[in-house]
Amino acid sequence: MTKDFNPIIFDAAFIEKTKAEFATGKPYKHFVIDNFLNEDFANLLHDNFPTVEQLGKHYKGLNEKKSEGANFNDFHLAFTDLRNLLMSDKFAKLIATLTGIEGVFVTDDNLGTGLHQGGNGSFLDIHIDFNIHAEKNVHRRLNLLIYLNKNWLPEYNGDLEMWNADMTKLEKSVAPLFNRCCVFETNEISYHGYSKKLNLPENMTRKSIYTYFYTEIRDNSVAYHDTIFKARPEESMIKKVGTTIKERLKNFIKAQLKKMRE
Repeated sequence: MTKDFNPIIFDAAFIEKTKAEFATGKPYKHFVIDNFLNEDFANLLHDNFPTVEQLGKHYKGLNEKKSEGANFNDFHLAFTDLRNLLMSDKFAKLIATLTGIEGVFVTDDNLGTGLHQGGNGSFLDIHIDFNIHAEKNVHRRLNLLIYLNKNWLPEYNGDLEMWNADMTKLEKSVAPLFNRCCVFETNEISYHGYSKKLNLPENMTRKSIYTYFYTEIRDNSVAYHDTIFKARPEESMIKKVGTTIKERLKNFIKAQLKKMRE
């Protein structure tokens, strides 16, 4: 397992440093690790990243324009190897150590591990994530993102934006640089996204791998909700009102569907 990761992430001193970074992260708990994967492995993933067309889902709406896929049988075998590593008990224990969240695990479906990709004009408005897996009824606790974008420039946009709790201020931006990993806590204030439309050269995309970590439902967990998008303060009143209405209707319908399955 360790050969596919940068060995530094298993170093005791590095683990203590990363634990402190997560615990004190603002605007919500998080850490960033550069050179996360073994360089050769990261290059193999980059060079064989599927095209947008090969991904199974394509979103184009008021609050997002991106593609997503967890159809690993259609991808290079290196992605299945990485998926198995990220879903392993050993890696889960490392994540638990780094974050202090015990008992984390990854579900074996598209809400566990997959790929995101966006071409020119892609965006993902600021949002908090769904909090409970609607089918497995487990509590989403952490997001892990691995970026695979070489020669990324600031003018391309696409930084991971971390906003404060009341969505009035952008507190931190994380550039989606090659072989950079970001892990952050998912909760009711972890507003994030990449809301500025990508401004990319031809044949270039924003590539990332996602993994969502869960625990069993906690007694004090908030009732189920789906993703909740919010418009940025500077956006038009039409966008703000449209987003609010859409999100309330969507979440009402999805909550009713979940109740019907119970």
